[in-house]
Amino acid sequence: MRLGLGIIFMKITRLFYFSLVVTLLSSCTGKFEKLLKSNDADQKYKAAMDYYNKKKYNKAISLFDNITLYYRGTPRDDSVNFYLAKSYFLDKDPYSAAHYFNTFRQTFPRSQFTEEATFLRCICLYETTYRPSLDPKPTTQALAAINEFNYLYAASEWKKELQPLYDELSSRMDEKNFSAAKLYYTIENYKAAFTALKTVLKDNPENRYREDILYLVMSSSYMIAKNSVSSKQKDRYQTVVDEYYNVISEYPNTKYRKEVDRMQQEALEFLEKK
Repeated sequence: MRLGLGIIFMKITRLFYFSLVVTLLSSCTGKFEKLLKSNDADQKYKAAMDYYNKKKYNKAISLFDNITLYYRGTPRDDSVNFYLAKSYFLDKDPYSAAHYFNTFRQTFPRSQFTEEATFLRCICLYETTYRPSLDPKPTTQALAAINEFNYLYAASEWKKELQPLYDELSSRMDEKNFSAAKLYYTIENYKAAFTALKTVLKDNPENRYREDILYLVMSSSYMIAKNSVSSKQKDRYQTVVDEYYNVISEYPNTKYRKEVDRMQQEALEFLEKK
């Protein structure tokens, strides 16, 4: 009998606490909705900052967004818009944050928050990039944003935080561009490969695949010469010789040395006959 009463008491206690929690949550929600609908912008601003400091970014976003028009043109205008953008950032929404940070820096170029907004926009754009095999546009935008930040804020302490991101993004672009150009070589379209690989180095002479690219340029020129009609072979084998020196002048101990020496020897033997 006592056991049965104990179980009933436990169930009643759980139900009581559950009801209490629901009531408290409803009360908090009701207060927030009431605040959101009120006309007291100062109270909303104070509450928004309080939510922000307590890391309740969803509520902070709602309140900051609600009072942007009210504070437009006032001393608080930049603060409201900056913390709106930063709330999106801290709420792990880099797409929205990047948009609001960009709008902020364009609207408030002389604000005390502009440098930080420009920096955080770079972080957001970095976070919205894709792996190298996908659309490179976001990566290009992120690189441009970091370059712009470094130009505008040359003495900024945040530069060192952006450098590893810049290096990673540059590496991705190098891989993307190299892979795209190399594809022509893989499918044995050597003329297209020669042009595409040359373009990769023209666009970025510091490409981290530079040694591989120089080798493939020479190999492409060799295959073009070898498969050309006899009337064009002399000039094209001369190109092979020129590309050979491009490779070994920069990489005398290249991992491709045996192969480039072989192609060079064949080219010279052909030219000697002519």
